[in-house]
Amino acid sequence: MTAKVALVTGATQGLGLALAEGLAQRLTPEDTVYLTGRDLGRVTQAVAALPGGGARVRGEILDVAHPEAAGRLAAQLADRHGGVDIVFGNAVMRVGPGDDPRTIVDAYAEVNNFGTTRLLRAFAPLLRDNGRLLVVASSLGTLHQLAPVLHDRFAGLSSLDEVDRQVAAWRDAVRDGSARAGAWPGFVNIPSKIGQVAAVRALAHQRRERDLARGILLAAVCPGMMNTPTSALWWDVAGAPTPAQAAAALLKLASGPADPAQYGQLVRDGRTLPWSPG
Repeated sequence: MTAKVALVTGATQGLGLALAEGLAQRLTPEDTVYLTGRDLGRVTQAVAALPGGGARVRGEILDVAHPEAAGRLAAQLADRHGGVDIVFGNAVMRVGPGDDPRTIVDAYAEVNNFGTTRLLRAFAPLLRDNGRLLVVASSLGTLHQLAPVLHDRFAGLSSLDEVDRQVAAWRDAVRDGSARAGAWPGFVNIPSKIGQVAAVRALAHQRRERDLARGILLAAVCPGMMNTPTSALWWDVAGAPTPAQAAAALLKLASGPADPAQYGQLVRDGRTLPWSPG
């Protein structure tokens, strides 16, 4: 049996670290989990802090904001292993209530959105049979969260290039201030998460038939509200699950049998969330 290969982006803390640890515990010593992040010191520290047992955990530098980084790492893993079995796209730039959207939106979209489409382009071709490619998004990532006049920006997109163009148009409108005068929500997380889910849907539109025949699951996943320092800036999260608790449902999706009804969808706690009203 071929040893399994898993990769988690944004894995030096919080949910990403919990996903890397959970995968390592569920896989065997012959398998490898790649714990990735953009800072070598934090990657090294995170790998060293994980408990022993299970799969080997290997640290790698991956800054998804760099245009060539995902493709370069994908090529390296293809050379080492011939393919990958599980990929969690979890890299995220966080935003606080005091941040001016106009000044942070370039970096924000570069990580959260263009970083997602780069990851999808780089690693989807490497998926082995029964593989999983899961993008961590949010229940905010549906058209329900947008004014109806904006729905056609993201509905029905059939390529990652189309998604990138729509995200770039939104980013530019935030940067120049015109988004404030339009129908865009002021919370940049909403259009960004919608862009992530739209990217998954667009790629799924292209790959659905052959992926389903091979047992592959491509989906966006919502971990729900978590008790983290960043979430606490916005909401009362005192009773919310920890990242480790929230990771459980995502790990189940990564290791359990693929449900064709979840392919290309946004999934939370095993349930598919509707993409659009009605």
